[in-house]
Amino acid sequence: MNLERRARAALKRRRLLAAAALLGFFAALVFPALLLLDRGFPPPLGAVETSRAVTDRDGALLRPFAIADGRWRLRTQASEVDPRFLAMLIAYEDRRFLSHHGVDVLALLRAIGQFIGHGRVVSGASTITMQLARLLEPGHGRGLSAKLRQMVRALQIERRLSKDEILSLYLTLAPYGGNLEGVRAASLAYFGREPRRLEPSQAALLVSLPQAPEARRPDRAPQAARAARDQVLARMARAGVLSWREAKSAAAQPLSARRREFPAHAAHAALAARLAPADARGEVRLTISLRIQRALEQLAKDHAGASRSGLSVAILAADHRSGEILAHVGSTGFFDGGPGGQIDMANAARSPGSTLKPLIYGLAFETGLVRPATMIDDRPADFSGYRPHNFDQAYQGSVTVAEALQLSLNVPAVRLLDAVGPVRLISRLRRAGIAPRLPGADAPGLAIALGGLGLSLKDLVQLYGAFAGGGEMVPLHAIGASPDGAAPVRLLEPAASWYVASILAGVAPPRGARGAGIAYKTGTSYGYRDAWAIGFDGAYTIGVWVGRPDGTAVPGLTGISHAAPVLFEAFTRIALRRMPLAPAPAGAALRSTGELPPPLRYFASPSALSANGGAGGPKISFPPDGAHVDLGLERGAALALKVQGGALPFRWLANGHPLDLPAHRRQLFWPGAERGFSTLTVIDAEGRSSAVRVFLD
Repeated sequence: MNLERRARAALKRRRLLAAAALLGFFAALVFPALLLLDRGFPPPLGAVETSRAVTDRDGALLRPFAIADGRWRLRTQASEVDPRFLAMLIAYEDRRFLSHHGVDVLALLRAIGQFIGHGRVVSGASTITMQLARLLEPGHGRGLSAKLRQMVRALQIERRLSKDEILSLYLTLAPYGGNLEGVRAASLAYFGREPRRLEPSQAALLVSLPQAPEARRPDRAPQAARAARDQVLARMARAGVLSWREAKSAAAQPLSARRREFPAHAAHAALAARLAPADARGEVRLTISLRIQRALEQLAKDHAGASRSGLSVAILAADHRSGEILAHVGSTGFFDGGPGGQIDMANAARSPGSTLKPLIYGLAFETGLVRPATMIDDRPADFSGYRPHNFDQAYQGSVTVAEALQLSLNVPAVRLLDAVGPVRLISRLRRAGIAPRLPGADAPGLAIALGGLGLSLKDLVQLYGAFAGGGEMVPLHAIGASPDGAAPVRLLEPAASWYVASILAGVAPPRGARGAGIAYKTGTSYGYRDAWAIGFDGAYTIGVWVGRPDGTAVPGLTGISHAAPVLFEAFTRIALRRMPLAPAPAGAALRSTGELPPPLRYFASPSALSANGGAGGPKISFPPDGAHVDLGLERGAALALKVQGGALPFRWLANGHPLDLPAHRRQLFWPGAERGFSTLTVIDAEGRSSAVRVFLD
C-alpha cells in the first residue's frame, strides 16, 4: 500500500511539473507575443447585431423585434440589471472577475491540479471574459486549442474594454435556451419582467442557464431547471451572497415553467418605427406613454369585445401643444388573426361623416359671414340638384349657428360651405399638411361637408388640436421632435378657432358618460360604415374610430352611440389632469342674436335660397335680374325694392348678409347700398325665396 501511495504521489508530482512547465512555456512564449498578435488579429468587437427595440417616452419597452435569423437578442447594460443578480453571477462563474486580466491564473492552476489528482476535468477555469470570447467567435469547439484561443482573446478584450463593458456584452450574448440570448430577453420571456428587479429565485435560475441552456430550459425541462436553480442558491448561501434563510425561501418558490410572449404594445406604431434610425443601444424611442397606451388598448378591447358585430376600434391620443402622440391604438386584433386587425385604422382614409363641419363653421367665422348667435335656416334646400337632409330626416327651422353645429344639422353646414367655397376648405386643409382623398378628378363639391372625401383619424386629431390651440396646428409625431422641426401651422384665426371650441364645449355628453370639460364632435359616415368621436380639452386631443376595417356596413352604428362613449371613457382612463380650454382672444365674445350688428343676425346662402322658390313663392319684380341701376350713390340715393307673391313677413339679404328692412311691406327702399354687383334675396314666411343679381352705380 505504501508503495502504491508513493507511486500515485510521484505521478502527481510529474503531472504537476508538466503542468508548471506548460504554463512556463506559455508565459515565456505566448505572452510576449500578445502585442504582435493583438495588432495582427484583433478580437471581433465590431457591431453586434441586436434586436431592434421600440420604447416609450421613458424608455419602457413597447415592442422588440427579433434579429434576422429569428433570435431575440436585446442589448443589455450591466447598470440595468439587478445588482444581486450580478453578484450571484460573478460569485458563481468568475469570483475574481474584477481583479484578473482576462485569465484567472489561480483558477487555471486549481483546474490543472484537480485534473492531475482525478485524471479528468473536475472544474473549468473559464472566466466571464473567456466565455465572452467564445460567444463572439462560436464554432471552435471545446478542446485545448479552443481554450488557448479563448485565453488569448480574453487578454485582448481586457485591453480594450472596461469590466462594465465586458459584463454588458456578456449579458447581451449569453445563451438562455431556444432563440433567447441575453439576460433581458430571458427575463422577459421567462418572468415577464425587466431584469432590473429580480427575485432571488429568478436570479438564480438565470445564473444557471448559460452553462446548459437547452438542458435546463424551464419551459421544457422544469425539473432540471429547478435542480440547477437550487444548486446556485446553495452555493450563494455558502459564498455569503445570500443568507441561508433567503436561499431556503427562494428554493421553496415555484418555478415559472412557461415562456411568455414579448411585450407588443402600440403594435402598428412600433412596426412603422422599426426601420427608423436607432440609438447606440439599438432602440427607437417614441413619444408614446406605455401607461396611456395600455389603458387605451384595454379600452378598445373592452368595447370591441362587448360588440357582436365584428367591430374594431382605433384610438389616437395626442398632446396638441407639442404634437406628441401619447397613444396609438390602430385596431383591436393585430395579433388575433381577426379580419383587418393588422390594418392601421388610425392612418386609414375613411369618410369622416360630420367631423369636418367644425372647420366649415370656423372658416365662416373667420370670413365674417356669421357669429355663433347668427340665425340660419335648417329647411329643405336644393343646391343645383344636391339636396342634403338631416340624419333624422327632420328639420329645425331657424336656429342659431351654434345650435346648428351642436346638433350637427346638415343643411346649415352645406349652406355655409356653399358660401365659404369647397375649394377654400380643401386648400386650408392642404396648407395645414392634411391631404384629403377626393373621389375622382373633379373639383371638390358641397358633399364634402357631410363626409364626401377621405380623412384619417390622425388627420382629424391633428385638425381638432388646432381648435384647442387657438387656431395653430402642431404636426403630430411619434418619433423624436416635430417632423423636420416644423413650426405650428395657422389653420384658423384665433377668434374663429375659439368660437368653434366654445360651441363644441357646449355639446351634451353621451348618456351615462363620465367626465366634463371636453369639447367634442361626432360623425357617422354614409351607410353606417364609420363612427367617429373627436374631443379635446386645453392640452389633449383624443380621436376614436369604430367600424369594420373592410368597410362593411353595421346597421345602427353611429358616432354618438358607439364612438362618443369610448371617447369619454378614454379621457377618464388615461387619468391626466383636465386642462381648461383657452380663454377668449381679443375681439372674440359670445353675444345674443339681438346684440349682433343687423347684417350678422341672419344668414342664408343665396345660391340655395334662390332655388327655393316655387308656386306661390315671392318674386322680386324690381330691380330685375341683371339690371344696371344708376342711383347716383355718391348722392346717398336709396334703391327701390318690390316683391310680388309670397307670404309676409319678408326677410331681405344682400350678398348673404341680412338687411335691416321692414318685414311687412312689399315695396320699400334700401338705403346705404354699395357700388358694384350685389345679389339681393328675399325670403318669405314659408322659406320660399327669390334672388336677383344687379349692378348698382
